[in-house]
Amino acid sequence: MPHTPTLVSIMINAARKAARPMARDFGEVEALQVSRKGAADFVSRADLAAEQTIFEALSAARPKYGFVMEERGEIEGADNSNRWIVDPLDGTTNFLHGLPHFAISIALERDRQPYAGVVYNPVTDELFWAEKGEGAYLNDRRIRVSSRRDLSECLFACGLPFAGRPGRADALAETDRVLEKTAGVRRFGAAALDLAFVAAGRYDAYWERGLNSWDVAAGAIIVREAGGMVSEIEGGPKFLTAGSILAANSELYDQARRLVLG
Repeated sequence: MPHTPTLVSIMINAARKAARPMARDFGEVEALQVSRKGAADFVSRADLAAEQTIFEALSAARPKYGFVMEERGEIEGADNSNRWIVDPLDGTTNFLHGLPHFAISIALERDRQPYAGVVYNPVTDELFWAEKGEGAYLNDRRIRVSSRRDLSECLFACGLPFAGRPGRADALAETDRVLEKTAGVRRFGAAALDLAFVAAGRYDAYWERGLNSWDVAAGAIIVREAGGMVSEIEGGPKFLTAGSILAANSELYDQARRLVLG
């Protein structure tokens, strides 16, 4: 069993604490699928409750650290080097529709770079975690990115913009190029889990545009600690703020970038 670093333990404890009511709420959401009113308000409350639980747990453990949170926004801390980046419910649409593919995502950013991350699916009880220099893990098992380099054997994942979001035509063109050369493309609707699946070798590459730092910060450090590469789709290093991300194993990265960009 691996030694869990102190910072990662703090993050795991916060994620598990938020996950307990979330798993219960997910059971309620599944029952609400037959309701004409739907589950949107219920899910919104679950999202806010999870963020509050995580905020309180992390603040108690490291009171000087700042925050970047999906709902609360940015909260400045006395410690200028460290801040938590939190998405309490990545995959909200999946949760809303009773699909068990969503996650709590918590990252520690140190000097504006991802330093540690936790991605936890409360339904499957899969906990992905990593800290810089310590490797990447799924529960208690060390994970590595895949070693595939032949595009025809590689499985990619992506995100596609939904109603009201710009860039749909470009995203579909990118997807078409990837579909033509690879074993397939999956679009599961939870960026944090897409990145974690790259780290675990389930996907060989993943790309998406229109993202925020809380969507990718935790997953990015998990991919890197699993031996993968992470950048903007165009290759730059500012994927936390630029809004696009590409993650792949190191053997495939250059091919994947050229393929997506066309």
